[in-house]
Amino acid sequence: MGNIVELRVHEGDRIQRGQVLAVIDDAQPRAAVERATSAMSAAEQEVAASDSDLTLAQSTLNRYQNLYDKKSVSPQEFDEVKARYQAALAHRDMTRAGQAQAKAALAQARTSFSYTRILAPSMESSRRRKPILARWPVPAFRSSQSRAWDAIDWKLRSMKRPAVRPDGRAAPVVVDALDNTELRGKVVQIVPAADPGSRSFLVKIELPADVRLRSGLFGRAQFSRGERSSLLISQSAVVERGQLQGVYVLDLNRIASLRYVTLGKKSGTQVEVLAGLQEGERLVTKPGELDLNGKRIEAQ
Repeated sequence: MGNIVELRVHEGDRIQRGQVLAVIDDAQPRAAVERATSAMSAAEQEVAASDSDLTLAQSTLNRYQNLYDKKSVSPQEFDEVKARYQAALAHRDMTRAGQAQAKAALAQARTSFSYTRILAPSMESSRRRKPILARWPVPAFRSSQSRAWDAIDWKLRSMKRPAVRPDGRAAPVVVDALDNTELRGKVVQIVPAADPGSRSFLVKIELPADVRLRSGLFGRAQFSRGERSSLLISQSAVVERGQLQGVYVLDLNRIASLRYVTLGKKSGTQVEVLAGLQEGERLVTKPGELDLNGKRIEAQ
């Protein structure tokens, strides 16, 4: 936790992985690193001195061992030299333990110091929330991400659960913000625990690459529960007249007449016709706001 002293990105900036987004006041962490560095240097010097003392004690012990074997020194003198060697060995081990502790303290201090730099993960665009104080776990930045693929979370009612399987099968997804473009997703996971409130399961659908995808967009996933015959027409052919819906139907002379129809479910850019239209009849696909009733239409 600390005060943010520098912001290096602004809302909407494109950023790269590892880029510094903000700098937190690092006076205390920097001082801790300097103290740990000094302690590490002192520990290394103590280890060097103890190694030298141990080498000398080892050499002395070897000489006295030869003299003792030849009965040129008394057992007491040999025991004193051996005790000094053991003391030097213990001191060397103690200084090495101190060096290990100093190394761990330095690593911890450097880790704490690294936290004073808020780095970007694999995001590609940033949105700043004007942070002043950085403290965990309050987020300082929120980012959106453009990736090779994205995913949609979809709630599936328990009664429809058997129709969906996490086997990578295709699942068409229509995103409203993309002009109802149909994306070919695939089911990658079904969270096994159901929501007791809505009695639904969470389904994760992987989407193909599309630079227009952004987090937070709303989409509709479609799953096949069987097959049935239906009449589909383009949604662009439907005209609104108050609360009624109709289409312009062409007769044999290409004269358009408005006919009201009953529509059903939508499927991508098409919509189902339940009543009012027969298979094989010709329609005006894009009448727009024009009144075409009784007019002759030429195909383009």
